Amino acid sequence: MKLLETISWLKTRVQDNLFPHLKECCNDPLTQIQKDLVMSLEVIEVEKYVSSPSYHWMGRTPEDRRPIARAFVAKAVYDLPTTRMLVDMLHTMPNLRMICGFIRKSDIPSESTFSRAFAEFARNDLGRKVHDALGKQHLSDQIIGHIARDATAVAGNEKPLKRAKKKEAPKRRGRPKKGEIRVKEESRLFLQVNQSPAEALHDILTHCDVGSKTNAQGYKETWRGYKLHVDTTDSGLPITVVLTSASLHDSQVAIPMMKLTSNKVTYLYDLMDSAYDAKPIWDVSRSLGHVPIIDRNPRRGEALPMAPAEALRYRERTASERLNGRLKEEFGGRRVMVRGRKKVSLHLMFGIIALFADQLVRLAL
Repeated sequence: MKLLETISWLKTRVQDNLFPHLKECCNDPLTQIQKDLVMSLEVIEVEKYVSSPSYHWMGRTPEDRRPIARAFVAKAVYDLPTTRMLVDMLHTMPNLRMICGFIRKSDIPSESTFSRAFAEFARNDLGRKVHDALGKQHLSDQIIGHIARDATAVAGNEKPLKRAKKKEAPKRRGRPKKGEIRVKEESRLFLQVNQSPAEALHDILTHCDVGSKTNAQGYKETWRGYKLHVDTTDSGLPITVVLTSASLHDSQVAIPMMKLTSNKVTYLYDLMDSAYDAKPIWDVSRSLGHVPIIDRNPRRGEALPMAPAEALRYRERTASERLNGRLKEEFGGRRVMVRGRKKVSLHLMFGIIALFADQLVRLAL
């Protein structure tokens, strides 16, 4: 209830105070998407996490990064694929220019300045900082029913990195000789049980490569790029986001994501599909005080059906699928034109924080 009261108060403040002020400053009436953008920017407050670059007495004064950061949020809200389209819209739409913080046309930086600022934001991990702050502010004191965990394909705009082939040690057949000890290497999931989230994610593949999956119709789909793993709350809010290589199996980031999400919020159930059906994942979920509800993978024979109550709760896992769909269709997740893991991650995170703010406002309706 506290969360809804906060958002309702924010909506009232924006509608009663900010919108009338904007109407006086803008010659044209605000469109609905511009009102949504204003509300999202008020929720996100991205300018708090942006520091303008320092400069010396020699050279040109650097551009203020705060309106540029607000403009990149607008790019996600408008679902624009390129920065050039964003700059063109700022020049032709006075309302958008005012909302982002550029008073005159001459205040709008060049496309190259936008690109340099984006690279700085990517190096400083701006998207993650803003997203973590949103989760802490709005969800840290809430009790969440369940977390739905899923991954979605992200098509890239770069060549996949060719990995060097590992030289595998020759397998020895038969029983070991007397006194011979053969050490079996533990799988990644078993190692992650005792690792911190940072240690576990450090060993995860994050470069651009080729991934494949079987769709709902049973056909194999292949894409070049990345894979976005998202933990979604029962109210449709993204709480933990990890970007990996496209070829990485969904289960390989489940354990560190469970630990990260458990440090951010209090929740009861872990909802995952059959790709996450592995003993270490079940064990870690229980050790964190959660109830795992995971669709059984029929590796040998038929899978055991869920109990009726678990099956009813498992249906709510579609919240993660709806979030992935909205990210791609409404907030720039389908068309990723930047290159490099950090820039791709920032592009998607601007969409994630815009979606977070939009979903918060929807909850108060």
